[in-house]
Amino acid sequence: MSTIEAAKPKTEVSPLLKLVLELGPLMVFFFANSRGEWLAGRFPALAELGGPIFIATGLFMAATAAALIASWIMTRTLPMMPLVSGIVVFVFGALTLWLQNDTFIKMKPTIVNTLFGAVLLGGLLFGKSLLGYVFHAAFKLDEEGWRKLTIRWGVFFLFLAVLNEVIWRSFSTDFWVAFKVWGTMPITILFTLAQMPLIMKHSLEQDSAE
Repeated sequence: MSTIEAAKPKTEVSPLLKLVLELGPLMVFFFANSRGEWLAGRFPALAELGGPIFIATGLFMAATAAALIASWIMTRTLPMMPLVSGIVVFVFGALTLWLQNDTFIKMKPTIVNTLFGAVLLGGLLFGKSLLGYVFHAAFKLDEEGWRKLTIRWGVFFLFLAVLNEVIWRSFSTDFWVAFKVWGTMPITILFTLAQMPLIMKHSLEQDSAE
């Protein structure tokens, strides 16, 4: 590690700010889709993108880029999961706008969640609990705890992928957008809270205290 890198320790972002950076682009997406015609009237350049879902997609891409840039400025690093998700947003968002086909942006959550689920569960086949590399700074667990938590998150990501496919194929675009913001996020928060007993049980810090 160079002297300059050593002199610039990694800056931790507060949980509230992390939540804002993650939810911000989704809120922009929801607002732009629900007020797409109003935005097109106020900003004629946006009308060139197409209907509300296409305006929302364009602004979603811009908001995602802004969130990643803000994260980099504050921490001088980019978390792996938001970075991968952002790349998929840019690729599928660009296809959505270029081909004027909202199927691509609707499939984005399916692709991202399937990728995360497959990587986590696939890592276990090689004896690697990859979730530990993501959350090691947040808490310390024993090997069995990381393995169980990795399995749970891997299965949960695959569940979200299937759920997204069911929603966008069975309901209207407006319903899918609303569920993406007001359905998926609460489900994820509840799932995360449900893992606390497992985390407490396998916490190394708790074992040291005892």
